[in-house]
Amino acid sequence: MMTQHLQAMLESQPHHPSAQEVIRRCVAACLDSSAVCTSCADACLSEKNVADMVYCIRLDLDCADICTATGRVVGRLTKPNKAAMAGILQACIAACEACAAECEKHAGMHAHCRVCAEACRDCAKACQALLDVMP
Repeated sequence: MMTQHLQAMLESQPHHPSAQEVIRRCVAACLDSSAVCTSCADACLSEKNVADMVYCIRLDLDCADICTATGRVVGRLTKPNKAAMAGILQACIAACEACAAECEKHAGMHAHCRVCAEACRDCAKACQALLDVMP
């Protein structure tokens, strides 16, 4: 299970920030959202009216890339640059909120969009929680 390994890795590092659990949840949510957004984009490509899904696909892919980058940056515990960390968390929140809003428009017809919107909302909350505890 990925979160088990992630937790073990964070615990094994010499630097133990006070917000370690918030960091772990953020990294896990980012990586989960990245995978879900990528899968949603793929599912959108299989829909009958792909042309209607172009913007959703674009946001899915943008969000997946931003979530991946955010998860990787947040998971580096040694001497983070606070301005860069805050910036990437804010970018991830913005990407997740945009993706969730678009996916919610399609959620009634496409279950993959409903799941994606939920994952994006969870990721945005996890990123905000980390922003909220940053000194």
